[in-house]
Formats: sequence, structure tokens, C-alpha cells
Amino acid sequence: MFEDKVLQCRDCGNEFVFTAGEQEFYAEKGFENEPTRCRDCRANRRVNRGGGGANRPVRELHPAVCASCGVETEVPFRPVSNRPVYCRECFAKNQSGQ
Repeated sequence: MFEDKVLQCRDCGNEFVFTAGEQEFYAEKGFENEPTRCRDCRANRRVNRGGGGANRPVRELHPAVCASCGVETEVPFRPVSNRPVYCRECFAKNQSGQ
């Protein structure tokens, strides 16, 4: 049903093969458009975008002191003085019930 196709990458201009297996996968997922970038350019684009969407905000970290062990840590939210903040290790211990 599907046959390998040779396509041209829109970024580097090199030719790449859109295999029959890849075409079948695209069809199963309901993708209507063929890929426009070769595997290397797709990987580079993913790395340069940070692995997420292009509009994904950079996470701001805030300094804090762990309420359990006293180690300095950073958290992805602004700590509030009346609520305890835990480092990654103490948080995991509290979650597991130890």
C-alpha cells in the first residue's frame, strides 16, 4: 500500500527517505502532512526548543531552605512564609510516607 518516498528537508536541503513504515505510522495517527524536515533537523529543532512547544515559558526558580533538613534548594514557585518548603529528597520521603 505504501512505498518509500524521497523528500527534501526544508532546513538543510538534503534528501531523506519517508519510509513506507513511517507513512503507515502517520496514517494510523491521522497525520495528514508529510514530514518537511529530515531526522537530524527535527532532532536539532527539538533540542533548540527545549523539548517543548515554542511558546513554552522558561521556569523561574526561587531560593528556599528545606523545612526538614535545612539544605538550601530551589523551587519552581515563590515560597510563602507560613508554609514549609522541602528539598527534593525530603519531599520524596514525605510523599512515600517514610
